[in-house]
Amino acid sequence: MKKRHHNRIQRYSAPERINHWIVAFCFVLAALSGLGFFFPSFNWLMHVLGTPQLARILHPFVGVIMFVAFLLMFFRYWKYNFVDREDVIWAKNIHKVIQNEEVGDIGRYNLGQKCVFWAAIASLVLLLASGVVIWRPYFAGAFPVPVIRLALLVHSVAAVGLIIVIMVHVYAALWVKGSITAMVEGWVTTAWAKEHHPRWYRAVRARQTIKQEKRP
Repeated sequence: MKKRHHNRIQRYSAPERINHWIVAFCFVLAALSGLGFFFPSFNWLMHVLGTPQLARILHPFVGVIMFVAFLLMFFRYWKYNFVDREDVIWAKNIHKVIQNEEVGDIGRYNLGQKCVFWAAIASLVLLLASGVVIWRPYFAGAFPVPVIRLALLVHSVAAVGLIIVIMVHVYAALWVKGSITAMVEGWVTTAWAKEHHPRWYRAVRARQTIKQEKRP
């Protein structure tokens, strides 16, 4: 059993995983109810939040909770999501990546994950800003009709953009075996870390070595 745990590395702590799944749960509720508002043929999706009337009340509150929860993730991970030289190598060898071959000395996240991260925060900022403008009965009355119409357009486009981004995120997580385990149980194998995120693996091992050396 000890040997088995020795071959594992913690990728996400319990608070990080809870934070992630709160965002995911809110996204599902907001996306489904939002599609129900947008497409008459999807009106039945509003029942995910109860009745259509209740959905109109709860949808913006769910959206705000999602934004705040993702903001916590943003402050946790932004420093790992800047594009570097290895990401350029990754992008140039995207044909190998598509064939499930890892390239480059990747840190905690690869270029694809970084793009998802920045696209998600950009979409959420647009959704929050536009959502406040169209939020009845609290804020919409303070804005002229042309601004509300523009906000509705921005909100719709940003929502579709976020849905696409999350679909890519989910597909990638299912495609790379071990990714789901990392976010559900918090750990990955050392082999997985070495293969997919070698620079991150070395950094984790270096921190572990320093901690062991400091122990009396």
